Amino acid sequence: MARQFQRGHKAKISDLTAGTDLYVGVQIAAPGLTFDISCFGLDANEQLSDDRYFVFFNQPKSPEESIQLLGAQSGDTESFRVTLDRIPAAIQKLSFTATLDGSGQMSQIGPGYIRIVAGGEEVVRYAFTGSEFTTERAVMLGDFYLKDVWRFAAVGQGFDGGLDALLKNFGGEVAEEEAPPAAAPAAVPGFAPPAQAAAPPAFGAPPAAQAPQPAPSFGAPPAPAPSPAPQQPMHAAPTIAAPMAPQTPQAPQVPQAPSPYGQPQQPHQPQFGQVPGQGAPPAPSFGQQAPAPYGQPAPAPYGQQPPVGMPPGVPQGMPQGVPAAGAGLQAALQPYKEAATGQRWTPQNQQLMRVDLTMGGSGVLARQGSMVMYQGKVDFGYKSAGFVGRAVGNATGQEMQLMRCTGRGQVFLAEEGSHLHPIELQGDAICVSAESVLAFDESLQYEVRRVEGHGIPGGALFTMQFHGTGTVIVKTHGTPVVLPVTPTTFADCNAVVAWSAASQVIVSSQVRLRRNAYPGHSGETVNLQFRGAPGNFIVVQPYEV
Repeated sequence: MARQFQRGHKAKISDLTAGTDLYVGVQIAAPGLTFDISCFGLDANEQLSDDRYFVFFNQPKSPEESIQLLGAQSGDTESFRVTLDRIPAAIQKLSFTATLDGSGQMSQIGPGYIRIVAGGEEVVRYAFTGSEFTTERAVMLGDFYLKDVWRFAAVGQGFDGGLDALLKNFGGEVAEEEAPPAAAPAAVPGFAPPAQAAAPPAFGAPPAAQAPQPAPSFGAPPAPAPSPAPQQPMHAAPTIAAPMAPQTPQAPQVPQAPSPYGQPQQPHQPQFGQVPGQGAPPAPSFGQQAPAPYGQPAPAPYGQQPPVGMPPGVPQGMPQGVPAAGAGLQAALQPYKEAATGQRWTPQNQQLMRVDLTMGGSGVLARQGSMVMYQGKVDFGYKSAGFVGRAVGNATGQEMQLMRCTGRGQVFLAEEGSHLHPIELQGDAICVSAESVLAFDESLQYEVRRVEGHGIPGGALFTMQFHGTGTVIVKTHGTPVVLPVTPTTFADCNAVVAWSAASQVIVSSQVRLRRNAYPGHSGETVNLQFRGAPGNFIVVQPYEV
């Protein structure tokens, strides 16, 4: 039975199916509208660094055929064949998109879906409707992304602009339109599971809703070989004869210097733009400057240099403050444009985080006053901790003043220029001090955890433990360091930010009677010792709270 995904849901491909030869079907339609359904093969920076991995109607497959566009079949508007174990290592993400060809909006579409089929059986489906969008003209449907293993994410994020704008967003270039070459009509390729005895299911398209028929073998029929074009006869073009000019006496030619010993005499090579057969241009007289080659700026006169700060060849009358070609306001602001990756949480830079509330289906809890900007229809409400929560927070120092962000839009969060780090939890847990938490998904569960220790004032140390499925945004002063837990791992309790919940924490006090009998000490009195199995970690910032 196929798993039904909601927007923002993610899963490992290995949890869905054991196969790697997959069928991806997209169904999207609206009365009077036409759609272009494409697949972008992106690198680790989520950029289209290789145009050959932009699979669409004009380029139906990648070079090694790991991504193939198959056409409409089995009730799908468009379908693809994706062979994960053949995708090159440079491709880290496959983004499946649908864009409008012509006028219209995504809010006009009817119920649609993107689904994955393995061995002829549907394993996952993400359904969407036009009510989830407004004036967008494109939508990012779903992603295959490589995070130690291949995973699938239901995205469902609208995008302003059409296919050209989406291509530019991924770092591609839009070529000028050319007349498409006439091609013989080919039948839509069908395919069936190949005969093999391997355990993983083979690639197979889902059966169409009609009487069963024998499936044709995978692959389109070979196109007929094009007939050879007739060879152009030589000297077929008419000869252009220049009018004869009256003969005038010419100056005697200066004999060329002989070639170096052992090398043949080199014939005179005409300059660019010079008709073959003409003599070389006369040498300039003493004190005159030789003309510049064709297409190059004339050099400065002898004895004169271009103004300081001006490149050679620039007219001297041009102001020095004029920017070069391609510069301007747009070029200056280009490095700071909004980063849209199709994920729920997207770092804009080290100090700014964007959360897309239209993905995930649940709200976000953030520190009060951390919103710096938002887009769309977003509601901000007070999140009460309750009487017990306030009492525990005041007693332990782990009280968080939170606000709830809900609605449809994007919220940008920051606080005092702190560095922000998203930590995604998938059923595991992490311990973070309440002071270091900026925001987290409302789906996560959290509680105050006590760390025993007689060497700390008050007799104990408290922290917050988050567990479940979601993302927590941790803020640090400066760039932190992540260290593995060993039997000899110690950290200052004022500098440690977070640690894995499975680690055992022991308070290690440096207070000794003999040492404190003398005036002065190192100032390092309370440390935390961490113990745990391999795989546990701690996060330490270069700053003491």
